[in-house]
Amino acid sequence: MLIHPQFDPVAFSIGPVSVHWYGLTYLFAFTCFIVLGRRRAHRRPELGWNAQSVDDVLFYGIFGVILGARLGEVLFFQPAYYFAHPVEIFAVWNGGMSFHGGFLGVLAAMWLYGRRRGRSFWEITDFIAPMVPIGLAAGRIGNFINGELWGRPMNETLPWAMLYPWVDDLPRHPSQLYQAAGEGLLLFILLWWFASRPRPLRAVSGFFLVGYGTLRFIAEFFRNPDPGIFSGLGLEWTTAQWLCLPMILIGTYLIVRALFISDNQKQAPLLSPVSRSSNPSG
Repeated sequence: MLIHPQFDPVAFSIGPVSVHWYGLTYLFAFTCFIVLGRRRAHRRPELGWNAQSVDDVLFYGIFGVILGARLGEVLFFQPAYYFAHPVEIFAVWNGGMSFHGGFLGVLAAMWLYGRRRGRSFWEITDFIAPMVPIGLAAGRIGNFINGELWGRPMNETLPWAMLYPWVDDLPRHPSQLYQAAGEGLLLFILLWWFASRPRPLRAVSGFFLVGYGTLRFIAEFFRNPDPGIFSGLGLEWTTAQWLCLPMILIGTYLIVRALFISDNQKQAPLLSPVSRSSNPSG
């Protein structure tokens, strides 16, 4: 049976400033977004994106994901705790970032970016969706390093059974690593492949919603249930599974709609690349 390494959450310190591993995973995620986004823009010039516009959309996305993820954790999963300890709402370096809250925050940020840059909402989400899973994988690695969001008890004879000594003496699923591999790396490979060719508007966004929602729904059967707004109601599913259900339904609707729209509506760019060339900031 494996034992969790119990990493020091602080990667290094410079004087009074401590840099946490959790923060470094976010930095890695944002760096990957820039690299992959620029590569996608270069390989798909007909989409009308360039390096500057990738940087701009990331700037909006950073605020959306951090604010949304923290508010989601507070409102969806631990409202009683954070309302009793309001100062800890700002301690993001200790972990506690909800994907579903971050997802809603990013959607709001992308809507604002589209309004200010003259791009359609679905054009933006179709472009950024393939870069998101790598960031999700990095976040789950951060959860593992922090020793949070551990799995349910499992058969100790399985070679990857892991003991989290500060929790109890039961062998548990290393569910953070399951999620990093599933909704992170696997979803990235599938989504990057799917988006590598021209697709109808909304299809890539729909693929992401269905893919993430399904993989996260499955992962919840191995992850120790989190407290949340649906806990204590006698419901069999976890709060995260209930939040994934609308993602799967909406994603399915978007894919079906994308497949049945007319050919002249399948062009994703709201403006042609030529018309955007005069505005390098996208």
